[in-house]
Amino acid sequence: MIDVSNLEYAYPGQKDKIIQGISFSIQKGEIFGFLGPSGAGKSTTQKILIGLLKGYSGSVKVADKEVRDLNRDYYEKIGVTFEFPNFYSKFSALENLLHFKRLYSVETADPIQLLHSVGLEKFQNTKVAAFSKGMKMRLNFIRSLLNDPDIIFLDEPTSGLDPANSRIMREKIMDLKRMGKTIVITTHNMALAEELCDRVAFIVDGKISLIDSPKNLKRQKSKKIVQIEFKEKQEIKTAEFYLDRLKKDDRFIQLIQHHEILTIHTQEATLEDIFIEVTGRGLQ
Repeated sequence: MIDVSNLEYAYPGQKDKIIQGISFSIQKGEIFGFLGPSGAGKSTTQKILIGLLKGYSGSVKVADKEVRDLNRDYYEKIGVTFEFPNFYSKFSALENLLHFKRLYSVETADPIQLLHSVGLEKFQNTKVAAFSKGMKMRLNFIRSLLNDPDIIFLDEPTSGLDPANSRIMREKIMDLKRMGKTIVITTHNMALAEELCDRVAFIVDGKISLIDSPKNLKRQKSKKIVQIEFKEKQEIKTAEFYLDRLKKDDRFIQLIQHHEILTIHTQEATLEDIFIEVTGRGLQ
């Protein structure tokens, strides 16, 4: 669905390239994540993919067509959410959606159903000026779905959401995947990427350090150790054992047979641990 080769970009008037020769591909129906700290080049890459920045070198093809050569019809087929949504603040939520609905020539979704899908149906007649950031984020998300797009670009889609609404958003994204949509997520939220993404790309200083699935990365980088927390004579203790030796480890067998086990954990690396190891950079 998306194929990028040796992409480079510098903002007008700047000598230094913010994107430095990156290459990647995204398959149809895949959720692909760009992960990295602020200023890494994630959002710039997304803006190139959606056609806002065209003065790039290299090749950026979406559905086998070079982005710099695409016309306005391209926006009938994609959906985009930005981290900082803009709406007509004196319009209600429904009035905003009806306005943006009229901009499309293709068949569009029912705004009421979209509002219901993210828990905003009770606020359809409330002016957006009275919305919290989380409510605006949800409204921004469903605005990107008005035209039933084939490809959806999401920039920090759960920013500003409480846990309950964040869960609604993540479930909605997975529903879109099941419908065969291709989804590109730009974020520094490693937990979000780990839960949703089929593959992730670590990007720092305009370069991609690594591309793989979260599952593969964690398997490769995790310690092959099990940590057990147990109770011994009213005292809570911990012990560690090598994962590949558990069946033959007499101490482990004796421990689980004769003590109250409180917790058992494999020492899995998090995506943030792996990101720091691979790039030498944190996420701030």
